[in-house]
Amino acid sequence: MAEKKDSKPKQPKKGDAVQAEVAGKSRLKQTYDEAVRPKVAETFGITNRMAQPRLEKLTINVNIGRHLDGSKVPPHIVKTVTDTLTKISGQKPILLKAKKSVSNFKVREGFSTALMVTLRRDRMWHFLDRLIHLATPRIKDFRGLPRTGFDGQGNYSMGINEQGVFPEINMAEAEFTHGMNINLTFRNSSKQLSEFVLEQLGMPFTKVGEN
Repeated sequence: MAEKKDSKPKQPKKGDAVQAEVAGKSRLKQTYDEAVRPKVAETFGITNRMAQPRLEKLTINVNIGRHLDGSKVPPHIVKTVTDTLTKISGQKPILLKAKKSVSNFKVREGFSTALMVTLRRDRMWHFLDRLIHLATPRIKDFRGLPRTGFDGQGNYSMGINEQGVFPEINMAEAEFTHGMNINLTFRNSSKQLSEFVLEQLGMPFTKVGEN
């Protein structure tokens, strides 16, 4: 007798959309290779591809140290932030503990202080694509990302006040609202080079002179 097949379709798990997307080739990486690199060579005279600015990693960090209740962060805080970072990045975050106490920030040595995800290669490019084209347009009263977030090596830092700007997040299911810091780390770069690269990729900065 033939084995009876289960007629019920399998329900997609949370985060499957991000996982499926990561499995494919990033269109933003393709844009960088095919369009941005030639413009860097033309504009700055850097024709050697190995010497051109390159996005090395992207870090997402959420501070949970301020939620300390005694010696621990409440489990629902950790769960909400972990779920957020897993859904938007397709990767489970790691828990960071403070190396020293900082009373002004309610940070105590050895206690949980943040949850962090570090993305590289395809995951990094897919996340940046969604950040540029899906998340930032959903920021309330959005007028562009500040150009003041670059350091001397061309790394860029920005903050988001609410996780709900990412379409993967259903705020009706979130137990509390939290923001996050996003850091883009470059190699072979400077403020001018990184700003040029990100702008060519579509990063929605404020108009020059508005910061």
